[in-house]
Amino acid sequence: MSVTHAFLGLLDGGPQHGYRLKQDYDRWFGEGRSLKFGQVYSTLARLERDGMTSVLAVESGDGPDRKRYAITADGVEELDSWLDTPVEPDEIGLGPLYAKVVVALLAGRSAEHVLRAQQRVHTERMRSLRAAHRDATLERQLALDFLIGHLRADLDWIELAGSRVSRIGRAGGAS
Repeated sequence: MSVTHAFLGLLDGGPQHGYRLKQDYDRWFGEGRSLKFGQVYSTLARLERDGMTSVLAVESGDGPDRKRYAITADGVEELDSWLDTPVEPDEIGLGPLYAKVVVALLAGRSAEHVLRAQQRVHTERMRSLRAAHRDATLERQLALDFLIGHLRADLDWIELAGSRVSRIGRAGGAS
């Protein structure tokens, strides 16, 4: 997920402070991985430096000064370009699940054990996401659908990998 483009999209809805951008990012895109405040402000500084945002106002209060950021015409152009450019499928890399199964095979350990354990965890996560889906907003439902779709794909792969490992075993493995 591009924090830069998420911020541009959030700012396209209207000017915001960094704190609010972090809250909105975590709410919409953070799923188990919230942004650190340092990343928020370094991203905003970079966007300002590159002319994609500007500071509308600096507000003083009890704490540190708060800057209110707005997207610029260059920022809108960058956001439009990003939205218009499809994500290439090859940008989706092999993940840790694949790595664990292959490492288990290469190390002479039980890939079936890894696959069964992961299947249990994925199935439980799928149940919790489906339960959350019932009362969710449209945006949250879309996020949950995305996560559920990826879990389904992982579960399909787990089943396929389990069948292959059972059928072929080490005879088809790397040498």
